[in-house]
Amino acid sequence: MTKARYLRKTLLGLAAPVLAAALLAACDGGSSPAASAAGQNAAKPGSADQIALGRYLTKAADCAACHTTATGAPFAGGVELASPFGKFYGSNITPDKQHGIGKWSADQFYKALHDGVTPEKHLYPAMPYTSYRSMTRADSDAIYAFLMQQKPVAVPTREPDLEFPYNMRFGMMFWNVPFLKDQLSDASSGQSAMWLRGQYLGNALGHCAECHTPRGKFGQLDLSQSLTGSTLGRVAAPDITPAGLAAVGWTATDLQTFFATGIAPQGSAYGEMFPVVHLSTQYLSKDDLSAVTTYLMGDKPLPPEPVKSITADAMALDAGKRLYTAVCAGCHGFQGNGKPHVAVAMKGNSTVRNANPHNLIVAMLDGIEAQKFPGTESLQDMPGFGGQLSDKELAQLSNYLRATWGGQPASISADQVKALRLTTTTH
Repeated sequence: MTKARYLRKTLLGLAAPVLAAALLAACDGGSSPAASAAGQNAAKPGSADQIALGRYLTKAADCAACHTTATGAPFAGGVELASPFGKFYGSNITPDKQHGIGKWSADQFYKALHDGVTPEKHLYPAMPYTSYRSMTRADSDAIYAFLMQQKPVAVPTREPDLEFPYNMRFGMMFWNVPFLKDQLSDASSGQSAMWLRGQYLGNALGHCAECHTPRGKFGQLDLSQSLTGSTLGRVAAPDITPAGLAAVGWTATDLQTFFATGIAPQGSAYGEMFPVVHLSTQYLSKDDLSAVTTYLMGDKPLPPEPVKSITADAMALDAGKRLYTAVCAGCHGFQGNGKPHVAVAMKGNSTVRNANPHNLIVAMLDGIEAQKFPGTESLQDMPGFGGQLSDKELAQLSNYLRATWGGQPASISADQVKALRLTTTTH
């Protein structure tokens, strides 16, 4: 999973992971080895075709997000993954025989993905084997073949920092009994070949549910609410069900563009969703991008909802308008239209339109780092205003944005801002 989403700022976008921790390698955007139907990816063991397929699938599974640090060797581990139970660290999955997976067989690699059990220990579900369980054996073998071609790196895997009883690793064998499922539930409906391919990409490889599905008190996925969003991270993973996407204005074309480029009329990828695009979805073939979009929206997508007209007290919004003019309009435009290569639009922005103001407030408090997207698009950094504006002022600014461009009531209180200001989350 990506850094600091479960078991891991241009103001606003879809937010955190639609494909939340796992989606591909170099691909020209056209047809690809992985564009075939799931389960039909068999290739001769050790062949160039299998390794090429493994390269693509390794990106489609977003492995680098958890197993490669910004300054470390590829797949040598060390990425910190924050959770309510403590800190986990991405493991070394290079073919180093002492610290990596160099002694593992293809069978043992598949068992780790499918059952969460390595030759030495049970895995914690910070490694999303709960989603990888439905990965085909052929695809597991291809990923294994690709990883075994990488340079071995002698970097020890850091043990998780967990308190009792979560540090009792053997307990995972009991956790798996009720919570490890062969298939995840679907939030959309469809029967087309494209929907089925997207189901496999989104549920198994992309493991979208790991970030976008709420969890129970034992850390298990609440599959009765698949993809309805999760607020465990500092930046919340939004509702990406068909209804959730339609409610904030997403169309199939815009969503596909977002996955490919990280930016769309509804906003840009930030928080935990940025590395998903940067490391994974931008490399998906056109067919696979279409498949993921089809799966999330269903064979019969719901029409995007227009922004609602909101009746609000003009005097109550005036303070927010003055704040926006003073600290936001220079980048986002006086009319909320945004500026290319500078900042996204506020008008029609999915975070501004979201009924849950969590990410809007967090973005204003923390800011968003400068980001370079695929191709020539890039956005400047957005400074955080937590040290400049009070809780009351940030609430006023939030209410102005939501009522003016988000179709949401101007009901954010200073206490809501204060609660998020006081929240400390490790990234």
